[in-house]
Amino acid sequence: MIRRGLLKNVKRLVIKIGSQVLTDANGALDLDVFQQICDDIAILRAKGLQVLVVSSGAVAAGRSELGMTEKPTTIPQKQAAAAIGQTRLMQAYEAALTPHGLKAAQVLLTSEDLGSRQRFLNARATLDTLLGFGVIPIINENDTVVVDEIKFGDNDNLSALVTNVGEAHLLLILTDVQGLFSADPRENPDALLIPLVKGITREVERAAGGSRSSVGTGGMSTKVAAAKKAGKNGVPTIMVPGKQKGIVAAALQGEAVGTLFLPADTGVNRRKHWIAYTLKPAGRLIVDEGARDVLLKKGKSLLPSGVGRVEGRFERGACVRICGSDGQEFARGLSDYSSSEIALLAGHKSSEIEEILGYRYADVIVHRDNLVVL
Repeated sequence: MIRRGLLKNVKRLVIKIGSQVLTDANGALDLDVFQQICDDIAILRAKGLQVLVVSSGAVAAGRSELGMTEKPTTIPQKQAAAAIGQTRLMQAYEAALTPHGLKAAQVLLTSEDLGSRQRFLNARATLDTLLGFGVIPIINENDTVVVDEIKFGDNDNLSALVTNVGEAHLLLILTDVQGLFSADPRENPDALLIPLVKGITREVERAAGGSRSSVGTGGMSTKVAAAKKAGKNGVPTIMVPGKQKGIVAAALQGEAVGTLFLPADTGVNRRKHWIAYTLKPAGRLIVDEGARDVLLKKGKSLLPSGVGRVEGRFERGACVRICGSDGQEFARGLSDYSSSEIALLAGHKSSEIEEILGYRYADVIVHRDNLVVL
């Protein structure tokens, strides 16, 4: 069976739990659900598996505590709700894990933390140390201080990134539906559950709808996107109904629950995954068809002669989108030159770099070791 074959190699996993799973009909934390999930985590730990949890629910918990009847609409409201809700969230996990002799640790992140390579590696070391002590890291976006410029977007995206920083072997997404359907089952009664997704195509992405939850920020489309990102790292994803008792243990036993997304056949190493999915691009390089073909088919570096123009302002070392003449992004990488320098070098040969600038950092604009084809 495909599932059991994949799962036998899993030693460390990320469990992503959505707000709609952790809250009741009134938007308050559902402590019974916390307990049943943590009971399952204890089973996994007893089998020697290491578990990282990416948990939503802080804003929802804070909203309930503050008596807010509607989902926060402004950043200050969301930050205030997160500030009070995060403590309630951790209390719920600690209360559910303590009977099993397990400890929880709070880890709050922003995209800036993972966008810096040094801070990324520091986060990895912290998670490794916590797991080494047998602690369950409870990871969330730092909503108390986050602004749009440093947001991950949603915890589905964060969970995919955590599979990389945490060097996990599986992403398990707990959501409010049975898995991925051929259409939205709440609107189409004939929609069918898709038990296995071998590759995330545009048809699969179209089958995923938007968010319909009053407490969450993600929808099925963000979960499929998370599975795609994790898959590029060679990590399979299983999406299951989070409120179902024993669902975590069942999924890890290889039972046919939810939807299994197989990883990509051609993944990228962890550093290139960081470049492609964690860093925020600062600009765009528009390249000619010759350069596009060389990058796509031969895995070469991007030379200045292949660059038609540069868009945006950025410094040396920034992450940039690499686009064809049609403007469509097909690769991403770290630039060896700033935008102003590239504007002068565009269309010229590598041998002319020093003559044009008066100095030379490298013979290429983006080295192949720092370039990822998307």
